[in-house]
Order: sequence, then structure tokens, then C-alpha cells
Amino acid sequence: MTQRFILRVLFLTAVMVTPSWLVAQHRFLSHSELSLEFGGMSYMGDLNNQHLFAKPCFGYGGGLRYCFDDRWALKVGGAYGHVEGGNPDAIAMRNLSFRSHVWEATARAEFNFLPYGYTEVQWRFTPFIYAGIGLMGFNPKAQYTNPLTNETEWVELRPLCTEGQGTPQYENRTPYSLLQVVIPFGMGFRVSPNRYLQILAEYGVRKTFTDYLDDVSTTYVGSDLLRTTDGGEMAAIMADRSAEVAGGKSNAPGIKRGDDSLKDWYVYMNVSVSISLDFLMGWMFPKRCNFNN
Repeated sequence: MTQRFILRVLFLTAVMVTPSWLVAQHRFLSHSELSLEFGGMSYMGDLNNQHLFAKPCFGYGGGLRYCFDDRWALKVGGAYGHVEGGNPDAIAMRNLSFRSHVWEATARAEFNFLPYGYTEVQWRFTPFIYAGIGLMGFNPKAQYTNPLTNETEWVELRPLCTEGQGTPQYENRTPYSLLQVVIPFGMGFRVSPNRYLQILAEYGVRKTFTDYLDDVSTTYVGSDLLRTTDGGEMAAIMADRSAEVAGGKSNAPGIKRGDDSLKDWYVYMNVSVSISLDFLMGWMFPKRCNFNN
């Protein structure tokens, strides 16, 4: 008797809940899009403070977008690429350079300047802006050629503490984290060839809260000190490379190596394709960004 009663309650609950669940599921699918993007990343900081899109490197990503209406949308996504920098123009005698992978996971709000969608009263194209918040990871490396073997390798810079991080002489300098908060913002243009597909081109800037994306921030600490650290001779070599260029010489402790008053930035430009989840799941025609459904 008890089992029959429980089964009846469960059956009635399922009957009442299922229609609402199906409606909610259809609404989510018809207002959601899956995107895939390809483009380039570029860095701005102590080793590139002159050019907005210098030394671009390949980047790619993807995400899920939910359109609340024909103006506002929320996108959750991620991207991966590389950035690099050197300073051949200004203060070339530093002879510093780096390369780092960059990954990011972000959530952002998007605003369309035109009522965007696929009904008679909506536009098939629109410029848009976006802003959000996220996390980014990086790991700066620099190229080193062994003078004895002539073999080249990429050396991780953070473990070397090239600016005296963690030493008693520089107690205020602590090893930097390779995981940082990032603020993405930018602009773009989107167009819909049909109900299921949209093509986007965007230019985005990423504000970071670290000055060590390039492993350069403050002053030289001297080779003698770095040789006494865990990084040893390699730390001394990678921290000060001025002597490697013609006419160059090693820098004394306290000489400016970077500018710690400014944080590092990077740019992410891409072209992406978004496809309606309703179309991918084989449902009825999507009505993305159209609240008549």
C-alpha cells in the first residue's frame, strides 16, 4: 500500500513537472549558442610599450552564449594562445625578451547597439561591446643558448626569481602567482546569415593585475646575489642579458629593469562562428533573441 502510494505521488509529480521542464529546456536551447573562435593575442608591457598589436601569436577559444533579449547576452568561455615581447627599439641594451602561453576563462555581458535577431523588426547585423571578469594563467619563459653546446632551450623565469623575489635583501618582493584575475572588455560586429548561424569579429583588451606577465617589473638586483639563490648561475644569466649585446655591460643593483607603476595587458582579436543550440540538438527552428516564443 505504501509503495503504491509513493509511486502514484512520483507519477503525478513527474506529470506536473515535465511540461515546465520541457518549456524551460526549449527556451534555454532556443536562446543559446555554441561558439568557436580563432585569432591572435598580443602583449603590452615593459617589453612592448609602443605598439598596440606587436608580435601577434595564434590564439583560439570557444564558449556558450545565452541571449536574454535582442540587446543583452551573457557569454561564458575560454581561450588559449601565446604572447611574446622584446624591446628592440627603446632601451635596446636591456636585451630582455620572453614568451608565455596564456589561457583564460571568462564570463562577460554583451550589449548590441541595434535590436539584433531574425524577425521582421530586428536587424540581421549590429556592432556590440562587452565587458566581464575572469581568470588567466601564464608562465613566462626566455630563450637561452648554451655557449658550449650551442643548444637552445626555453627556460622558465619565475623559478629563477630574477628580481630577487624571496631573498632577505628584497623582502618586499614575493614570488608572483601564475594565476591572475583578468578584466576582459572590447567591441565587435556580428551578422546572421540565417536563423541558426552568426559570424562575429571582435577586438578585445585584457587588463591584468600583474606586472610579471613578462617577468620584468622593478630593478636589477645584481648577479652576485642571484648566484647565491636556488636559481644559481642560470638566474644571474637570465636576469641581466645586457652584456650579451655588442657594447653592453652588466647592470648594477638598483638600475631600472622595468616600470612597476603599470600592470601588463594583452589583446585578443578573433573571428568566431556561433551556432544555435536548438539547431544542433535537432529541435524546432530556434528563435534566438526573439521573445515572441
